[in-house]
Amino acid sequence: MGRVSQAQARENRNRVVETTSRLIREQGTHVSVADLMKASGLTHGGFYKQFASKEALIDEATAHAFRTVAARYAAAFEQHAGQPDTVRQAFVDAYLSAEHRDNAADGCPAAGLAADMTRENGGHEARRVYAEGIRDYADWLATDEHDGLVPLCTMLGALLLSRATAGSPLSDEILAAARATLSEGS
Repeated sequence: MGRVSQAQARENRNRVVETTSRLIREQGTHVSVADLMKASGLTHGGFYKQFASKEALIDEATAHAFRTVAARYAAAFEQHAGQPDTVRQAFVDAYLSAEHRDNAADGCPAAGLAADMTRENGGHEARRVYAEGIRDYADWLATDEHDGLVPLCTMLGALLLSRATAGSPLSDEILAAARATLSEGS
């Protein structure tokens, strides 16, 4: 089989990063390189031509996940310029929805990677990116009255508990209670 072009190699790399970004939010960072490459439609052998290590891929995929979410919310803030309360409420409503709860692969990397990041050492790039992403989320939720950390903790905790209790009535109750509490605080 012939060599792939540089353009094809970049496309393959981007596909692996995108696929890994989704899979680690859904399954955690313990997913194997073989499984990541298979899900990307590529062979395991091509992995080390693109990435120095699995950790390097996790770093890149974590950054990709946060960039994707940041772009989504930046567009919302731009679309509703001058209406920060409207954007914040839309963020809360989307975050605390059954759709978000049930779609971890395309959802919040803060929730999807929380447990994995507790096991990463402090010098790991993915952990630095994670902390920056958390700060960005808090900044999006900040108002003149608060820095956004309490609403973020409420949202993240509610999402995690809702996912852990999915399939029971309690799951929806958790989401509704957090939405109501955060709406009252607006």
